[in-house]
Amino acid sequence: MSKSREMENIRDLTQPAGRLPEWVRRSVLNTEENRAVRTVLKEKQLYTICESGRCPNKGECWARGTATFLLMGPLCTRTCKFCSVNKGMPGALDPEEPRRIAEASKEMGLRHVVLTSVNRDDLPDQGANHFAQTIRALKETIVGVQVEVLTPDFQGRVDCIETVLAAGPVVFNHNIETVPRLYRKVRPGSKYDRSLAVLSAAKKISSSIPTKSGLMLGLGETIDEVKSVLHDLRTIDCDFLTLGQYLRPSREQLPVQRYVTPEEFEELGNYASTLGFKIVHSGPLVRSSYHAEELADKISVTMANARS
Repeated sequence: MSKSREMENIRDLTQPAGRLPEWVRRSVLNTEENRAVRTVLKEKQLYTICESGRCPNKGECWARGTATFLLMGPLCTRTCKFCSVNKGMPGALDPEEPRRIAEASKEMGLRHVVLTSVNRDDLPDQGANHFAQTIRALKETIVGVQVEVLTPDFQGRVDCIETVLAAGPVVFNHNIETVPRLYRKVRPGSKYDRSLAVLSAAKKISSSIPTKSGLMLGLGETIDEVKSVLHDLRTIDCDFLTLGQYLRPSREQLPVQRYVTPEEFEELGNYASTLGFKIVHSGPLVRSSYHAEELADKISVTMANARS
């Protein structure tokens, strides 16, 4: 690409965002199902990324009786500039949290449970064993449950990845989040190559467990940079991909540089499919765990076809 075209591309994706477009607006849902989920979470003293991350889909997901659990407390040891999860020095792990998550999932009637966590760089094992304990508690409590994990990078430690995979999740997700050029600005404390290495290691450790990753768009990246990341993910045989619009949770996080149109998301999704991703979810309000329970059937069919 010529220098002039590259600069034009960057300008196109870093123009002022302007007003919130219709395609990323969400109405607040206060249904009986929504209130039931809130009650279970409160009674069990559990955290969700839905609340801590100020997810725009929280109302819809809770109305459908689903939630994504946030393990290991509400404080994160890293200072990512896109995330509204509180930062600080966390306390000791709650040994009863895995059991409470399993009980809450059973009460909510979940068959596909998504677990994520804050970064716990303060722990000797980065929190990997807590992931594993929660997966095992869910399997002991709910017959046939499928557990998807969205993990931090564990500082790149392969032994931590092995610990989580040994517990048998159905999907191992680690989000790449953004393009390499923006990492220092968007994800201080994290490294692009290290995140790729986590996904690569997971695939090598257990090739039967599909890997998944996702990017936020609208932080100032170019389309060519996004496509380059997609190629990197396919080079390490990443199976599933999510692409969604970055939405500023509060004034404390980075501002949106651009709102990507639904048409552009569709084009990128189609491009990703041509690269060989088995499942692609691409749209303004797509998030890592959005409609994750619907992936359960797709995962089973996709992996069955891959084995045949």
